Amino acid sequence: MRRLILLRHAKSVWDTPDADHGRTLSPRGERDAGRVADRLRNLGWVPDGVRSSDAARTRQTWEHMAGRFDAEPPVEFQAFLYLAGPHEVSKVLAQTSAETETLMLIGHNPGWEDSVAYLSGEATTLKTCSAALLEAQRDSWPELAEPSSWRLVDVVRAKELRT
Repeated sequence: MRRLILLRHAKSVWDTPDADHGRTLSPRGERDAGRVADRLRNLGWVPDGVRSSDAARTRQTWEHMAGRFDAEPPVEFQAFLYLAGPHEVSKVLAQTSAETETLMLIGHNPGWEDSVAYLSGEATTLKTCSAALLEAQRDSWPELAEPSSWRLVDVVRAKELRT
């Protein structure tokens, strides 16, 4: 069985002179990233590989999550995942190592919502710092790059974890 976590970056600031790519996390986004990581760990959804957009807010989202897992998985930040959608997600899946069981992809909307719909056939809303949890029974990552290859198991939403 394979697992895929499509995580939308945490809440970022808007009042910044930086271009969109350089926007950083807000204090709420920093807190939410840790909460979501804790929830994923408690659910047993621990990534053993991470691929992320190279935007500042996705990098920071991962920085606030990484230490919450028992072992920090290898992470790759890639420019082509900035504002990516189903095509780019499929490309990543097709290139994922057979040793990876649970892959986390960190990115942006609307591409992540589109990717969930493409991969699972189910529409969902991914607000900031929401993680769509998908499972597939096949063992070959390249086979899992196809439409409707996955089952949407759950969505972890930071908003629902705030106390």
